[in-house]
Parts: sequence; structure tokens; C-alpha cells
Amino acid sequence: MTNKQHILQVSELTRKVRFMLESEINVVWLSGEISNFIAAGSGHWYLSLKDSQSQVKCAMFKGNNRYVRIKPKNGQQVLVKAKVSLYEPRGDFQLIIEQMEDAGEGLLRQQYEALKAKLDGEGLFAASNKQAIASHYNKVGIVTSPTGAAIKDIISVMARRSPSTELIIYPALVQGELAAADIVASIEVANQRNEVDVLIVGRGGGSLEDLWCFNDERVVRAISNSELPVISAVGHEIDTTLSDFAADIRAPTPSAAAELISGDQQEQLAKITQLTQRCQQAINQRLHLQSQRSAHLVQRLQQNDPQRQLQVASQQADELQQRLTKAMNQLLVNKSQHPTLLAQRLEHQSPERAISQYQLQLSQLDKRFKQSFKQGLSQQQQRFAALAEQLHLVSPLATIARGYSITRSETGDIVKSIEKVKIGEEISVQLSDGKLKAKVSDKQAE
Repeated sequence: MTNKQHILQVSELTRKVRFMLESEINVVWLSGEISNFIAAGSGHWYLSLKDSQSQVKCAMFKGNNRYVRIKPKNGQQVLVKAKVSLYEPRGDFQLIIEQMEDAGEGLLRQQYEALKAKLDGEGLFAASNKQAIASHYNKVGIVTSPTGAAIKDIISVMARRSPSTELIIYPALVQGELAAADIVASIEVANQRNEVDVLIVGRGGGSLEDLWCFNDERVVRAISNSELPVISAVGHEIDTTLSDFAADIRAPTPSAAAELISGDQQEQLAKITQLTQRCQQAINQRLHLQSQRSAHLVQRLQQNDPQRQLQVASQQADELQQRLTKAMNQLLVNKSQHPTLLAQRLEHQSPERAISQYQLQLSQLDKRFKQSFKQGLSQQQQRFAALAEQLHLVSPLATIARGYSITRSETGDIVKSIEKVKIGEEISVQLSDGKLKAKVSDKQAE
């Protein structure tokens, strides 16, 4: 008997195929037209890329798509960098997109990366070639368009922070086919004249095409070869050109370039340089220690990549969310008649009847309260009259009214004994209707 061939489970097959695809093909650049685009509630994107003959399903997770500068839409031609993979739960061949750009801008980006690698290899971007930038200069040269927003921003900042600084403008086109040659000529003129202490080369922000002249090899080499220190101030903070790498220092905006040389930044620059050197040394040491482990870790990561597992789980979560949405919609349809039933029950159990009963009880309680209050008030009045009568009986005034009197000495004390008065002393006698004044003429004891 022949040995039985091993029978694979479906999950085993899809796992093997995914591993083969990811390990053999890995990363590809692909150009195509977007179709079936979906932006899921989780933040992930799902779409298809197609040409005239074929299409492939794609997924781009939110960790990567938040860096995309275009707004994808169906019918748009794009250039993507993606990993070839397989969605195991359904066995679907798909691409995991890492970068996405407009097709035209994507080609420029490839040229940008290729030229950057070339010039970096020649040492044009090396830190050892860069000149120190002081915190203040007496004369500043500016290579830019004399009518652009960049020159206005620089003049405004310098007038506010360092009005004594002299500014010399070297006019140049900063956009279009002739811009690169114009910028190179202005940089060379500034170096020949040698009338300024530092050069600011830049312009305001724009698209990759707008800023492309600052990625021109001639401009980059002119900046690198400049005898004058050069500050690159191209675009906004998110824009980075090859001129930025070649310059002695990069400012995120033209205004920032003006602030850099109009304030005391020497100490900060020294600290940054020191920290950069320490960071570079630490990185180099770390890379050296990890170089022997990288190959083994890459192989293990391809087999048990936690990010891949998270991506698959996230994709499954999106499918479950769609199913949950359908179920909720169906439940809402089934319950649509429930409010009508409640309205009918509310009509049968109107609160008006209960309110009427409560109002009747309230009226009765009010009547009982008033009767009880009157009765209690009458009792208190009778009690008060009785106490007043008792008080009257014990009152000295009542005693006087029955024929008694009160005798007081000259000092006003009540006379209780004949020993308390003297012969000839004047006394007062209080009766019920007034007082008498008398003089003691005799005292007789009993």
C-alpha cells in the first residue's frame, strides 16, 4: 500500500499561499485606476486597482492612509507602494497599500528619492560640510521672488525683531521650468558679490510640482557649494525638498528663517548639535548590535507578523460591523409599529382621570385642615383666657382693688415692718386709684 498523501485544511493552504506571496514578491510599486472605493468607519480604506485587462483588491489601513495627501475617488489614477498578500478568511488575493500618491506626483516622488540617494551618497548632505549659523547677522541676502508671500513674511519678521539688519534681495523665479537656472544664478551672484553674511533661499508652500525647482540637482549643488552660509526656507513645515538637506540649516517656513537669525539661538543650536551627535552615535551602536539578528527576525516576522494579524482582525471587524448595521436596520423595521401600540395604551390610560381624583383628595384635605386649624385656634384662645384670669387673681393690682394698699419708704422700698420707718419720715401709699403722701407721726407695735 502507498502512503496516504497529507490532506491540507483550507486554513493551512491559505496560510502557506500567503507566506509564499509575502516572502517571494514582498513590496511592489503599482499604477492603476481606483474603483469600488470604500472608507470604512474604522478608518481603513478598501478599493480595487484596475487597468484595461485586470483588477486586484486592495486594503490601506488607517495607520498609513492618514499620511496620504490626496483624496482618493473612483476613476482616479494613482501610484501605490504595496505588499502582496492574501486575506486568509476568504482566500482573496489582495495588496496591502503602504503609500499612495497621484500618478503624476508619484513619479516625481520616485525621481526625488532616486536623486536624494545619489546626492547623499556623494556626501552633499553630510553634517561635516555644514557651516554654523549665528544668531544675528548685519546683512542678510534673500534668494526668492520679489513679489511672493515669502519675501513679505521675512521683511515683516526682520522689521519687528531686528530692524537694524540690512536685507538684500537677489530676485529669482521660484516656480516653472526656468526657475532652477534662475535660483542657481542668484546664489552665484550673491557669492561673487560677497556683500551679505548669510543667504535665505526659499519660497512659500505649494504642491510637489510647485516646489520641484528646489529638488533640481543644479540648485542642490549650488547650495552645497555656496561659500556663504545658506538657510533653506521652502514651503510649509510638512514640505521637505532636497535643498533642505543641502543647506546648512532648514527652516520650516520663510518666517521661521527670519526668526532664526534675528534672535539668540546660539545656545539652542549648540545643544541641538550635541544631542544630534549623541543620538547618531547611539543609533549607529544600536544598528551594529542588531545587524546580526535582523535576518532571523525578518523571517520570524513574516511567519508571525502581529501587524498582519491585527490587519486581518481589523478587516474582519469591518465585515462584522456591516453585518451588525444590517441587523440593526432589520430590527428597526420590525419594531416600527411599537410606538403606535404605546400611543394606543397611553390613550386608554390617560392621566386626566388620576389628576381629577388627586384634585378631589386635595380639596377634602384642605377643608379638613381649615376645620382642624379653627378648632385648635379656639382651644388655644380659651386656654389663654383662663390663664389670664388666673394671672389676674394673683396680681398685686387685684389685691389693691379689694381695699389693700402698698406702703413705700422715702427710698422706694416696700415697708413690711414699723422698724423700717422713722418718726417724721415721709412715706407713699399706693391705692387702687392713685397714691397718697404721708408723714409718720407715731409708731405702735402690736
